[in-house]
Amino acid sequence: MSQKGEDFFDQYKAGKISRRELMSGAAKLGISAALANFMLNAAATRAMAASDFDWKKFNGSKLHLLLNKHPYADAMIADLANFKTLTGIDVTYDIFPEDVYFDKVTAALSTKSTQYDAFMSGAYMTWTYGPAGWVEDLNPYISDATKTNPTYNWNDVLPGLRASTAWNGVPGAALGSSDAKQWCIPWGYELNSISYNRKMYEKAGVEPPKNMPDLVEKAAKLTKDLGGPYGIGVRGSRSWATIHPGFLSGYANYGQKDLTVSADGKLKAAMDTPESKAYHKLFVEMVQNSGPKNWSTYTWYQVGTDLGAGASATIFDADILGYFMNGGDNKEKGNLGFHAFAANPDAKAPTPNVWIWALAMNAFGTQKDAAWYFMQWASSTEHDMFGAIKMDFVNPVRQSVATNADFKAKLEKSYSGYFDQLTASSPGAQIYFTPQPLFFDVTTLWAETLQKMVAKEVPVDEGLDQLAAAINKQLSDAGLG
Repeated sequence: MSQKGEDFFDQYKAGKISRRELMSGAAKLGISAALANFMLNAAATRAMAASDFDWKKFNGSKLHLLLNKHPYADAMIADLANFKTLTGIDVTYDIFPEDVYFDKVTAALSTKSTQYDAFMSGAYMTWTYGPAGWVEDLNPYISDATKTNPTYNWNDVLPGLRASTAWNGVPGAALGSSDAKQWCIPWGYELNSISYNRKMYEKAGVEPPKNMPDLVEKAAKLTKDLGGPYGIGVRGSRSWATIHPGFLSGYANYGQKDLTVSADGKLKAAMDTPESKAYHKLFVEMVQNSGPKNWSTYTWYQVGTDLGAGASATIFDADILGYFMNGGDNKEKGNLGFHAFAANPDAKAPTPNVWIWALAMNAFGTQKDAAWYFMQWASSTEHDMFGAIKMDFVNPVRQSVATNADFKAKLEKSYSGYFDQLTASSPGAQIYFTPQPLFFDVTTLWAETLQKMVAKEVPVDEGLDQLAAAINKQLSDAGLG
């Protein structure tokens, strides 16, 4: 590309011309839309390179990453050429589907392998990795002006996400406390709300649900009136992943906890309160009357596929799951709507639990400073903007990107209601679980009990009393209760 073309994009990045003038001028220069997208981020890269920060400090280094197959990884890979231009660092990677990915991570970290310098992680997983000494605390890197670009602006990352990826390692201690270690950097996240089929809702004459009792009622009506599709999709497999999305988002909105923490730091199950039992009864009734017949096998994949195929009218799950089902070659592409959801009729706003895809640094890696250069670039405003506007990098973790006019315009064009639900939901979005080493054991047992209650193998009240007793025994046996 000519110097004239590069100068044109640099003028836009500097705020000297509008986006309309940029696109019009690019077309006159014969620049395709795909090339324009790349050049736009290249201009951002040049702007980063023009700062006083020494991006070339590790020129010639080679990093190796471990990645999960995901649109967030796709966005990063599409932009790697700009990272190499900026830093001179070569990046290679191994990428695996999620059904084997976390086993790969555990195998590498538990054997103290130096193969990978950085990797994708879920925030929950760092509750194991961090205390075990497998990942680096990133606070010293973030606060070191010789290692971090002065325009990085860590505080631009949504506060709920920053807190949710930091923990001091004390079971039951609050996430994001003043003594917490930053085990990973938020990279992309999903919050849990309502995605629904607008045509089906119109046919049944219903509006998006206002709260949990309303959802139970409307899901039943949709199931009855649509003559085929069922009303509501939620996860149901015997896994921690069944508890953390819609279920816990509604549960937290009712002010309920998974565990309580006593003054002396002892943990105790909190699922057997009257309020918890009332919420469980609503959820169980909803699944029994309006869920899929084989609900106990349902994972992220089945919930999303049914919505995209028109087999379900609604999901209470990750907003980005609805986003993906509204595109691609899905049957219901373009028919889906999005709605912020506060389950509790008395709640003032949604409080969705989140899944966070984050970047973590291998404690056994041999190129930690170079790895941090990659991590701060991949979580920078510039890359977040590229991924959010030009790729499917939703939801952006940075406030400046989440409120960007171009990002809003992209969503409002093809994803009805998505921007509004994201804006309404993100202030209350965080991890609502109590951090502790038995997280996966507790939540898997919770999902198993939920299955039994839906199958009418045990009454809700009795089932939750049994669940609390079983969890309390686990906690006591581990020295936590």
